[in-house]
Amino acid sequence: MSSFDLSAVNERLRTQYAFVDDLRDEIGRVVVGQQYMVDRLLIGLLARGHVLLEGVPGLAKTLTVSALAQAIGTSFQRIQFTPDLLPADLLGTLIYNQKEADFSIKKGPIFANLVLADEINRAPAKVQSALLEAMQERQVTISDTSFPLEEPFLVLATQNPIEQEGTYPLPEAQVDRFMLKIVVTYPSRDEELEIMRRMARTQPVPPVQQVVTPSQILSARTVLNELYIDERVEQYIVDLVMATRSPATYGADTLTRLISYGASPRATINMNLAARAHAFLLKRAYVTPEDVRSIAPDVLRHRIVPSYEAEAEEITSDDLLKEVMESVEVP
Repeated sequence: MSSFDLSAVNERLRTQYAFVDDLRDEIGRVVVGQQYMVDRLLIGLLARGHVLLEGVPGLAKTLTVSALAQAIGTSFQRIQFTPDLLPADLLGTLIYNQKEADFSIKKGPIFANLVLADEINRAPAKVQSALLEAMQERQVTISDTSFPLEEPFLVLATQNPIEQEGTYPLPEAQVDRFMLKIVVTYPSRDEELEIMRRMARTQPVPPVQQVVTPSQILSARTVLNELYIDERVEQYIVDLVMATRSPATYGADTLTRLISYGASPRATINMNLAARAHAFLLKRAYVTPEDVRSIAPDVLRHRIVPSYEAEAEEITSDDLLKEVMESVEVP
């Protein structure tokens, strides 16, 4: 890439980046800390990828997603997943009009820009699978009619890792459609103190103001395609994914018995896009191996299936991923 091209991309990047700080500041008015989660949600938004949030209750997952939607000025729907939820409750259904003697389509809550699937693992498989078409094809079929979903469209799902009674594990095909799986952790002591001071009041917190338009988000997405990514960085992405499938090829022989299935080609695509978005958030017009290493755990942790041996030894996918990343040489 010539210096002229790079400077031109840099200029476009600076122009498109302008809204990011405003967006972070506005979300920060109601959400204390959780910068990692906010940045990963922005990566999903910029890279057009769905995000799965895993964490115990009370860590501001729902609040953060709601604040993000308000700050962008997009339509937002929160769907509480429960064991008795039906696919029609999510997608919509045909309603018979007696007066007109005809059927009309009533669209469900999936027809929003940001959809929060709260406690997604509480609904049975048929409801979870109803999301598949929306997530992959970005359209919904009701009866024999397909409706395209308006961009930006993002499914943000939460699940509780500790209370497994009455939950249904997500099908692998659906898990794979999430670009990122973020593990949301507890705030630090200082953040906890700030949360208490800010939230322990009888008056409601002032609502989040819109600081960005959806068109700005869509415009910023076009810049991601222009960011420079060296061939060695591309090879590094492919090597990381291949190492989850054939660890012995990369000298990690012990992982062969611990990994049942590695990551799919969708992981390669998503890692490239997420690395570009990560570089964008750092105001860089090129992607580095560090961008890849930073987002790799979030892209790969839900795509590595530990074997029965690994589970018996209480080895998690994050443990396996750490070894995978250590086995692949960084360019």
